[in-house]
Amino acid sequence: MKPQDLEKYSSAITLSDMEIFVYPELMYSIVLANIMSPVLWRWRQEESFKKLEGKNPYRRLMRMRQFVMDEYEFNLDLNTWGLTHKDTELNRFKNDILPEDIARSNALFGYTGDQYYFDVDIRRHFGLDQYHGDIIPYWKTETVEAMNAFRLKDGYQTGAGECVSLSTLYAAAAFVVCGIPLDDIYMVLTPLHSQNFIDMNDGIITNNRRLVTKSMWFNGTEISNKAQRAMRNEQVTIVAHTTGHIHCFYDTATIDPKRYQKFTNLLRGYLDTDLNHLNFANFLRSFGKYQKFFQFCKIQRGKRMFVKSETLFGYEHGSRFRVYDETFEKLLDDVSDEDYSIYMHPDRLCCEQLMAFVDYEKIDIRKFADRKKLAVFISPFVKDAAEQCIENLAEFLHIDPKLPGENKHYQTVEPIQIDPAWSREEIITYLESIRDKNSTADLAFYAYRDMTRCDWTPFIKAAVERNPVSVEAHADDSIEQVYSQLASLRNDSIYEGPRLAQPDEVANFKTGDGLEKAFTLANIIHNRQPQTNIEMIIDNNTVTIKTDKEYTFNSSKQLTRQIHIIQNQYEVDGE
Repeated sequence: MKPQDLEKYSSAITLSDMEIFVYPELMYSIVLANIMSPVLWRWRQEESFKKLEGKNPYRRLMRMRQFVMDEYEFNLDLNTWGLTHKDTELNRFKNDILPEDIARSNALFGYTGDQYYFDVDIRRHFGLDQYHGDIIPYWKTETVEAMNAFRLKDGYQTGAGECVSLSTLYAAAAFVVCGIPLDDIYMVLTPLHSQNFIDMNDGIITNNRRLVTKSMWFNGTEISNKAQRAMRNEQVTIVAHTTGHIHCFYDTATIDPKRYQKFTNLLRGYLDTDLNHLNFANFLRSFGKYQKFFQFCKIQRGKRMFVKSETLFGYEHGSRFRVYDETFEKLLDDVSDEDYSIYMHPDRLCCEQLMAFVDYEKIDIRKFADRKKLAVFISPFVKDAAEQCIENLAEFLHIDPKLPGENKHYQTVEPIQIDPAWSREEIITYLESIRDKNSTADLAFYAYRDMTRCDWTPFIKAAVERNPVSVEAHADDSIEQVYSQLASLRNDSIYEGPRLAQPDEVANFKTGDGLEKAFTLANIIHNRQPQTNIEMIIDNNTVTIKTDKEYTFNSSKQLTRQIHIIQNQYEVDGE
């Protein structure tokens, strides 16, 4: 491989946040790796999914949400995959992207977003403030096998993954288990988050472990407000689709331009809603500081009864009923008589009056003149905050996403066209057939770690250059002690068949096939003694590491290779 290709293909093995940012085709490669995984195909046999056979994809997707909630937790431990140096990473990608572009768009290099993120101190929120100077963490994406393997790690009761891991899992599971075509799934990455937009009904956004429908997006709850954070406040860096990708910094895009235009229209439609009774109540739920200016009305035995806004929203806590949705009357019935007044509170505007004005005047909150008119109407009650209240209302009802510009050089590539009706084997065969025409499909086999279908050099490069956890874990041990400890670990790989874990996966999950343990030992020796010539002889059931001594492991991977590692040179015989 050319050095630049080697960097990209080895990145498909380690899949760090920065690697995906630099090589955007990796994003969909992870989805394809998960689609090829037998793990997802076994989910189809889960009783909860078998019961939904024949049901529409939306029903199955809603069940998937609960399944993911039960089986995985969001992992924000940045130390899971160890530390690296800014200069090291910038040097790796100097031929691909400018360092200043990385610095202003990647959280590991100081990105803090717009004013919102300064206000909430986002670096502290993510734990990035613990790293100083040149030191940064690897922020890696896990495929489904590594996500499941967190069950083996201390402190975890379920599987786990960060936002990119969960978004790629959701995209793959939506296809394999729910039968949703990949053509309807768009991946949306920002510097601090990863979400999917699914073209179903009015649109669905996946957000970490959750799914957010359009009605949920605008319901004003804390969970929904957090889901909106990235879309409201960040530049979208990458949009990935089965036809290709588009990147905010690169002039060339591979996504089909018509599909991208369709996506932008779909997303903008999802992020925009009308001003009505329900959405004004949702606004007050989200912006509690304005509740003191409003009241609600109930007709009881032919008489009007009034309740303060903040009182009514207080009744929502612990209740299944919500203001102005289909359960509104039941919520009003729950309000204690002593919280009602037979007189309108004179210093508050009745929400019903407000919405009557909106309907009569045909107020369009998107128009500046109508916003001014509405601010004047509420000003006797909201006083000095009237204009700010209406501006906040307009912003609540409409988000203008910061998407990569459409003015790109579009490079046509072979699209990935797989059908949810195909078997796993048919999909793998098809993806293999287009590897020479589609780099995303080719890279997917590296993310999948199928060593019978891949050049071994990228795997070796990743193993000895970007696996610091295993090195640090054995920093105080002699090589003989490391060998002894590795030999004593469980001899089970987290990957089935001829697929291999990296050394830090062995170290984190404390399990591995003998071949994976051998790579872990080679990584430790190489990082301590880079001048040492390491020979690795892989002969089906036996793996031998030769330096000045020999170390032998048993393997069930049934692979054969002879590998030489010295400094930054990696030679592989038998490919």
